[in-house]
Amino acid sequence: MRPSHPGALTGLVVVLAILTWAVLKQPDLYGSLPAVPWTAIPTVLLLAVGEAYTGWMTRARIRRKPGTEPVEPLAVARLAALAKASAYGGAVFAGVFAGFALYTAGHLDKETPRQDFFIAGGSFAACAVLIGAALYLEHCCKVPKDPGGDLNKTRPAG
Repeated sequence: MRPSHPGALTGLVVVLAILTWAVLKQPDLYGSLPAVPWTAIPTVLLLAVGEAYTGWMTRARIRRKPGTEPVEPLAVARLAALAKASAYGGAVFAGVFAGFALYTAGHLDKETPRQDFFIAGGSFAACAVLIGAALYLEHCCKVPKDPGGDLNKTRPAG
């Protein structure tokens, strides 16, 4: 599995923000949608904190710091998959919330779009924090390089 590229994640956010904004420009569509939920902000932030903490603990266990137990390789692979999925999922939702914020930014004189603007902006920020935490967890799942040299070299018989 290759590491996630921040450029690809940024591109995904931008493309989905533009698509969401374009869809919301359709006549009478925004008025028929329910309000943007504020509950996304604390939920996504809790996920980000959990992933960052898991990354910190996993890094310590991989490096075999004193007081930690070794980590199972399969568990690290699962955490890396979780990190990659969280990074891309966070990018998708960040793009959608950014599109909502872009659309409602033009209607701040009305109460409901103004409220949706702040909620969508906060949700976008929370998704950006989740992306950062996911990239950190993915980074923490890397096996450190052997300080003694290449692991693939063969030892001389002796």
